[in-house]
Amino acid sequence: MKSLYVRLVLTFIAIVIISGTLGFLLANEYYQRNLRAYNEEKITRIGQQIVDMYEHNDSLDLSGFMTHIANLNFQLYLVDENGVKSEFGAPFREEKVEPEVVQKVLAGEIYRGITEERHGLFVTGFFENTLKNSIGLPLEANGKRYALFVRPNIEQQFGEVHILFAFLLVAMFILSLVLILIFTRYLVKPLQTLTKATKKLAEGQYDIRLDISRRDEIGDLAANFTQMTQSLKQLDEMRQEFVSNVSHEIQSPLTSIQGFSQAIRSGGVTREQQETYLAIIEEESRRLSALSKQLLTLASLDKETGQYEPSVFRLDEQIRQVILMLEHQWQQKKLYIELDLPEVTITSDKHLLSQVWVNLISNSIKFTPPAGTITIKLEVGAQLVVTIADNGIGISEEELKHIFDRFYKGDKARNREATGSGLGLSIVRKIIQVAGGTIEIQSKEKVGTTIAVRLPKNEQTP
Repeated sequence: MKSLYVRLVLTFIAIVIISGTLGFLLANEYYQRNLRAYNEEKITRIGQQIVDMYEHNDSLDLSGFMTHIANLNFQLYLVDENGVKSEFGAPFREEKVEPEVVQKVLAGEIYRGITEERHGLFVTGFFENTLKNSIGLPLEANGKRYALFVRPNIEQQFGEVHILFAFLLVAMFILSLVLILIFTRYLVKPLQTLTKATKKLAEGQYDIRLDISRRDEIGDLAANFTQMTQSLKQLDEMRQEFVSNVSHEIQSPLTSIQGFSQAIRSGGVTREQQETYLAIIEEESRRLSALSKQLLTLASLDKETGQYEPSVFRLDEQIRQVILMLEHQWQQKKLYIELDLPEVTITSDKHLLSQVWVNLISNSIKFTPPAGTITIKLEVGAQLVVTIADNGIGISEEELKHIFDRFYKGDKARNREATGSGLGLSIVRKIIQVAGGTIEIQSKEKVGTTIAVRLPKNEQTP
């Protein structure tokens, strides 16, 4: 399998060869359509001037005159009416010409061999040193008729140009090849670096540095790769932290269950102590069950595997039912609940959305001191906005940054009486996101907390 470097080099070389060939063919086409006739006309004029010059000075020696003209880089071929041939200047490579052509020229016609005859491609047509590739003109000298064939001595006139042109082509090809090898290496090198970085990333190494200062597509690719690496690093850290938190949340109740069950089996506890221990075991079992359900809910929402099942229901009635369900909790703390819930119909997952209100209202009840106030308001506008405000203990600015992190708890001591598993708000935000909404929390310590849940308004909403 060829490397990218070899492929690019071969591609660029092919481009140079193909472009050179196409350029040659285009130049040939241009010559055939434009320069060929122009070249013939120019040689015809020169030939006619040669004939006129001699005929106006017919006292000149014909042979000497033709030799003098040939010395001006012309090839001349003279045929008299008896068929006697004379050649002046450099010889033609091929002197074959049809007798009928000679007779027509002797008769006074002009032979246009450059356009009338076929001479192949551009190089052959222009540089072909044959009698057919010439101009034939009638000439009278000393009472005799001659057929004069004229052609510029291309080899003599442009010999140095041929060498220069050939040198130019060879130098261009060699320099192009060298530059292709150099600049292709420059193009491929960052891709090779990126390939090595990808292998390191696959091996779990995230401390990878790439040159992101380039202002081109490769620089954008390196920047995006670096961003992806950081995201994967954060994801791996979150995974490790998640496993650690799950292990901690599971290990704590399991240790309690194991310890109290061993104490009961030992028989060294009283009947009252057994009841107390069994109650603790039952409570810890409920915590494990609730934790497993929350983890399953998060997993289903993350994968979006049919967990969201929308239906049409009254949102205001659902919130009232949650408040009634939690009546024992807020009545026990003698809290005052203020409601502003106009009649609103929504299309969403009724079961999941109920979990949102249970979690948020339970938190407000839990962290609001006795005789406090909780205000729940439902507003209908471009969106449906449910606001839950309390005058509880509030949340610090530092804790607000992590409030939706999984297993995060504001109470660093992890007091189970005041806090849960740390998954509740993570589940709440995920449900709201799946429903197409957003959640915002504003809070100030010792003042209270305000939670705003925005949900999309649908056609059934009045």
